[in-house]
Amino acid sequence: MRQSQLLGKTLRETPADAQTAAHQLLLRGGYIRQLSAGIYTYLPLMVRVLRKVAEIVRSEMDNAGCQEILMPALQPKELWVESGRWDRYTEVDGIMFAFKDRRGSMACLGPTHEEVITHIVRNEIQSYKELPRIFYQIQNKFRDEIRPRFGLVRAREFLMKDAYSFDADESGLSRSFDLMEQTYNRIFTRLGLRFCSVEADSGAIGGSGSREFMALAESGEDTILHCSECSYAANQERAESRLEQFAQEEAQRPMEEVFGEGLIGVDVLAEFLKIPVWKTTKTMLYQADEHVAAVMVRGDCEVNEVKLANALNCQRLALATAEVVEKVTGAKVGYAGPLNLPSQVTIIADHDVRGRVNFECGANRTNYHTLNVNFGRDLPEPRFADIKLAKDGNGCPRCTAGKLRAERGIELGHIFKLGTKYSLSMHAEYLDNSGNTLPMVMGCYGIGISRICAALVEQSHDEHGIRWPAQVAPFDLHLIGLNIEEESVRHECETLYGKLRDQGVQVLYDDRSSRAGEKFSDADLIGIPLRAIVSKRTIKEGKLEVKRRGAEKGEMMGVEELARLLS
Repeated sequence: MRQSQLLGKTLRETPADAQTAAHQLLLRGGYIRQLSAGIYTYLPLMVRVLRKVAEIVRSEMDNAGCQEILMPALQPKELWVESGRWDRYTEVDGIMFAFKDRRGSMACLGPTHEEVITHIVRNEIQSYKELPRIFYQIQNKFRDEIRPRFGLVRAREFLMKDAYSFDADESGLSRSFDLMEQTYNRIFTRLGLRFCSVEADSGAIGGSGSREFMALAESGEDTILHCSECSYAANQERAESRLEQFAQEEAQRPMEEVFGEGLIGVDVLAEFLKIPVWKTTKTMLYQADEHVAAVMVRGDCEVNEVKLANALNCQRLALATAEVVEKVTGAKVGYAGPLNLPSQVTIIADHDVRGRVNFECGANRTNYHTLNVNFGRDLPEPRFADIKLAKDGNGCPRCTAGKLRAERGIELGHIFKLGTKYSLSMHAEYLDNSGNTLPMVMGCYGIGISRICAALVEQSHDEHGIRWPAQVAPFDLHLIGLNIEEESVRHECETLYGKLRDQGVQVLYDDRSSRAGEKFSDADLIGIPLRAIVSKRTIKEGKLEVKRRGAEKGEMMGVEELARLLS
């Protein structure tokens, strides 16, 4: 490819709305252009990278025995109604692009394809002899993100590999899940990513268990917690933790209300009441679908809303408005407690709220706090669940010695054990060897192809630009002609360009009549791992100056030596 013909000019200034290194460099390097919020055009350089990433993914999926298909992006509403997900995706989560077509039928642009693949398989597979099977595709997905950000990391249209396994039973699903986990490890290793696999929440996809594969990056959207001593690692949405436990008083004291005006915040409150923070209680009111829930965590904890929504089995979850709080408790926000709440309010508490003697909580009176509260005496024990947010420094839930350490990460892929969630509702069944009709047991396995490209740039760049790993770089070699107007330089470049292309080398040839500094700056920005420089000096020496991206100096070598280096 001649650089003078390449679509996508490099940019000298960093776009004001680009927040991460990957977003900035992919825009500046001429890889992508934004069409509207969360929607990008992939320019020729980006297309070449995407193809190479996709081919690595495709080769490993094929080697694992998976079959590639291509399903429609346009999906009818009826399939989503069958699975029971239409209302959640259109009204609750609101991430579906849904519309009415000219015939008056409702349809959507696929955010995912569980419904479509289940429909296909239920019509094509009838016997246990045809199981197990894993099918995959590489295709654009559409999600109406409310806050698209970070360029390709959270876009509204993106390129994804999604795969689906069908097995006869749970043991078969476990084998398929393990196979995909091994395949994903190979894929991300081949791509040159620094990554880890963590426990994760299944979210709207559903199922009994899932793991995420995360690229470690400071700009990552997700927080990963991993143990300092053992192999435990989880997304913060899913992570469990062990808190320090304290000796409790033997005797229950009389409950009392204490006036403390404007004492919002557990540290200030604990100091005023002369008690440790762990004895204080945060009670927050949430609107869970049509109901109100009072949620209790220890004063030194925060609520994990993902865990809470799962525990309450609700689709909509949000902090109750100030009006609702005052109506339910009779007090302003900040003074809610579990005592004497209306019977229709669900009370749910974190496990670490249990077992405390003489704890503090809100009095449901503005500016008042209640001391020496005890379950069993002052109020019934509530329902307990793990609903606290695990944090850096908490104890590991799996071993006694480890502490959780937090890192930021970009989600690359996610694998789910779906079980019979879709096969039961959509009647994807098979006949076993005894003639019994049974639901197929499913798994789902996604990889963000376009997101991987952003993660690679986040992990591999410097102050000058991108540093692509060779296996996914848009070209093998950046050929740069200095003083290209000189006939001898142009002739040498053209000859070398033709020779390398004939040998199958992918070459970006900078044939522009630009200054050397501009050419080198653009080469650093674009990030091809190897460059060959032709100038009057190199011609005189009968060699090329070959320089690796990021190296301080180049080295002189002949054409044959360069060809061997590229082979």
